[in-house]
Formats: sequence, structure tokens, C-alpha cells
Amino acid sequence: MVHKHNTSHVIRRYIVRGIIYLWLVIVAIIVLYPLLWVIGSSLNPINSISRASMIPEGATFDNYVRLISETNYLTWFRNTGYVAIMTMLFSVMLNITTAFVFARFKFRGRKAGLLAVMILNTFPSFMGMIALYMIALNFGMLNNLNMLVIIYVAGSIPTNIWLVRGNLLNLPKSLDEAAYIDGASKMQVFLRILLPLSLPIVTFIALTTFMSPWMDYMLPRLLINRTEVTTLAIGLFRMLDPADSANYDFTAFCAGAVLVAIPIATLYMIFQRFLIEGLASGANKGE
Repeated sequence: MVHKHNTSHVIRRYIVRGIIYLWLVIVAIIVLYPLLWVIGSSLNPINSISRASMIPEGATFDNYVRLISETNYLTWFRNTGYVAIMTMLFSVMLNITTAFVFARFKFRGRKAGLLAVMILNTFPSFMGMIALYMIALNFGMLNNLNMLVIIYVAGSIPTNIWLVRGNLLNLPKSLDEAAYIDGASKMQVFLRILLPLSLPIVTFIALTTFMSPWMDYMLPRLLINRTEVTTLAIGLFRMLDPADSANYDFTAFCAGAVLVAIPIATLYMIFQRFLIEGLASGANKGE
């Protein structure tokens, strides 16, 4: 009886494990197939979406060469890189300092401020599109990359403040008190003690705030309509517009999409450990 019970238990365990592996394989195929299809299409010498496939008919890098030499791809790349880097820098500085204040100090309006931040996080971003356009128009900041930076930084505040604050609440206040006894100022405690210990969550918000403007299409499309300040998403989308036959180029679009993905994929692979630790450390809601 015992032997039969053990056998059934082993069989059940193998069945469960097989189902899990099968599901992982299915998910991997769903994720990898579009990626491999785009990469294969970017190497296809035939500029036709109907002939696109993972295995190109005679692989060539001519599409990449044409993308760089015959379009403004480098300008799009530079504009998007500027917006993404500036958004990342200002978001990190603003969010971690504000979260430090909310996590370590008690002041009048603290709970109301946190509640307001949480409520703002519940509204979808597209609700304010018209308002953002009117603000940019009235301040003369249409076709201005700095306007994109301001909006992206402001939009990152609600979520990231709660994440960083949750991380800081996990750090014991005895660290601060010991530093204060030794004569450290509040800024020294923040810069020399809390900030190094918060590196995972800082890395997490840095990468997420970098990725948002890098991949976004809706906001730049609303505020940008000049060639010299075009971003990657707008430029690549125009290459797929059937109405714009002069710029339609499917295989060059695929090449551009591959180049767009390389920086993000590289950063995610390098900082994967920090991303997981940062997300986990910021999960605490605190007091």
C-alpha cells in the first residue's frame, strides 16, 4: 500500500511538472515569435510585409544601412535619448528626496499629501491629454522636448514615491538616530546611509522612468509635429503609414525596431537583479 501510494505521488508530481514546463514553453513561443519575426524581417532583402518571416530570403544588413543613411533615425534616436535620460535623472532626484521626507519626517499634511498622491495614481494618463496640450500651447512649449521631460517626470511621481517610501520604511530608524548622535545632518544621513541602502529601488525607478519616454508614442504624437524634434516612436510609425508612400519602408521599420529594443534589453539584462530586489523592497506600504 505504501509503495503504491508513493508511486501515485511521484506520477502526480511528474504530471504537474510536465504541465508547468509545457506552459512555460507556450509562453516562451508567444513572447519570442514576434521578436524573431521582426528580426528576420529586418534582414529580409524584399521590402514587403507579405514576404516577412523569421527566416529571411538571403539575409542582408542593407535595411540597417538604409535606415541610418536615408532617414533621420539618428536625430530621432538623439531626441528620444535626451528625453529619456533627462526624465530618468530628474525623476530619480525628485522621487527619492520626496519619498525620504514622507518616510522619515512627521509634519502637518503628511497623510493628506500621501493620500493625494495615491488618488492621483488611480487616474489613467490619457485623461489629461487635452489639458496637457492646452498647457503646452499656452506656454509656447509645443514641439519642445523639455515639455515632454516635464510631463514624464510629473507623471512618475505618484507611483514611485510610494515605492521608494515603502523601501525606506523597511530600513530601521536606528540607523538615522545613530548617525544623528555622531553629528550627521539630515542630508548626510540621506546621501551616505539611506541612499546606498536603497540602490535596488533607485535602479528600478531609474530604468522604468527611462523606458517610458523611450517607448511612448501617444504623448510625443500629441505635442510634436516638427521633423527636428521627432522621437523614435513617431518616426518609426510614419514608416508604416500607407498614406505616406514616400516614407513607407517596412523592412527599415523592422531594423529600427530592433535597434530601439537593444538599449532597453541590455539595461534589463545588466540590472535584472536590482529590478527584482527593488520591486520587492518597495512593496511594503508602511505606516
